[in-house]
Amino acid sequence: MGFTQTVKNIWSVDDLRRRLGITILLVIIYRFGCYVVLPGINPNDLAALKSFTSDGLMQLLDMFSGGAFSQASIFALGIMPYITASIVIQLLGMVLPAFQKMQREGESGRMKLNQYTRYLTVLILLVQGPAYLLNLKYQVSAAGVVVDMNFWSVLFMTIVLAAGSMFIMWLGERIDQKGIGNGISFIILIGIMARFPEAVFQEFTGRLLNSAGGGLVIFLVELIILVAVIAGAVLLVQGTRKVPVQYAKRIQGNRQYGGARQYIPLKVNAAGVMPIIFAQAIMFIPVTMVGFTTNHTGFFGAMTNLYGFWYNLVYFIMIVAFTYFYTAITVRPAQMAEDMKRNNGFIPGVKPGKPTVEYLDTIMSRITLPGSIFLGIVAILPAIAHVVGLNRQFAAFFGGTSLLIMVGVILDTLRIIEGHLLMRHYDGLMKEGRIKGRTTGSGAF
Repeated sequence: MGFTQTVKNIWSVDDLRRRLGITILLVIIYRFGCYVVLPGINPNDLAALKSFTSDGLMQLLDMFSGGAFSQASIFALGIMPYITASIVIQLLGMVLPAFQKMQREGESGRMKLNQYTRYLTVLILLVQGPAYLLNLKYQVSAAGVVVDMNFWSVLFMTIVLAAGSMFIMWLGERIDQKGIGNGISFIILIGIMARFPEAVFQEFTGRLLNSAGGGLVIFLVELIILVAVIAGAVLLVQGTRKVPVQYAKRIQGNRQYGGARQYIPLKVNAAGVMPIIFAQAIMFIPVTMVGFTTNHTGFFGAMTNLYGFWYNLVYFIMIVAFTYFYTAITVRPAQMAEDMKRNNGFIPGVKPGKPTVEYLDTIMSRITLPGSIFLGIVAILPAIAHVVGLNRQFAAFFGGTSLLIMVGVILDTLRIIEGHLLMRHYDGLMKEGRIKGRTTGSGAF
């Protein structure tokens, strides 16, 4: 089926057309807000801030905010405070019985957890807002520009920043309800993709102007490698190991029930991008500590060089370790074995009970190892790409959290669109097979 026919099919479905239109409208509003500068800030005085956010953690935050961070926008803090609060609530749900109880209460429990997440988001914003403004004052003052940052102006702009982030969260919820896909993940995707054209253009012009010869060929090779990396990320997101489960027959009267064989899809990368997020949070502690010391050599020097060997080696090892840790607390073979036993199911050749738990645990350990190694390689690919000569913005798209988020969100969105088409007896988006998105939780995180 051609692309034109696919577009016609999408346009012919009223509900799908309406949802796509609402999503596009909300995205336009979000992108417009990214260029609305905080009151009292002159956009022409932000050159130092843009230079500050061109590398390291600040580059990552600026990418997730769609450039709003470096432009001192009302959306400068972006959606990351909400993501941070969501991660904290998820972790609390793994260790605190009260939160575990709310997770098991269904819709009412989910609403309570969402409310707690919002409260925690506000608290994080009230801390991050003044910190961002103080850094803004320092960066602008270093360029010789005086910015009024008294108590009341900081308080006012903190409220504006907090309101901007909460408005982004509201936009994400509206996309959830009336648009296509997971709203928060989609907003992060738009923020990341907003930087992609500029990054490609800079790399293209850099190769043409600075290369001694063959710059265009090198650029084409880079694009081919990028496509290959994206294909590998797709395999990492979709990869599963199917475990057959046979259900015993039940006879009631003259009828037989059950007896069918199904499969449990165990994810190769059940942890998603969480290991990268955990590892980044820890690895940026030395970067923060450098701000309180003049010692930039030795340990601090090695751990603050984002493109150095020792930094990326420790980063890689931590990602592998966190992948095993997060998989162990999210994938529970004992619960899976108990569910199979309750439904008269069993794995052929494996006894129910403890042998089934050990069998599932062994399979998860075997498939998690290559998945964790591949995830670690994807995470350090941007550093490798920069070391071999790519500019930092373009290198960021060769791996890490940004690449996995883009792949996961795009696959989820396409899967939802395909589901709408198939429900109305249209062909899917692919001639063969079905699009598979992530099945380990909602949202990019």
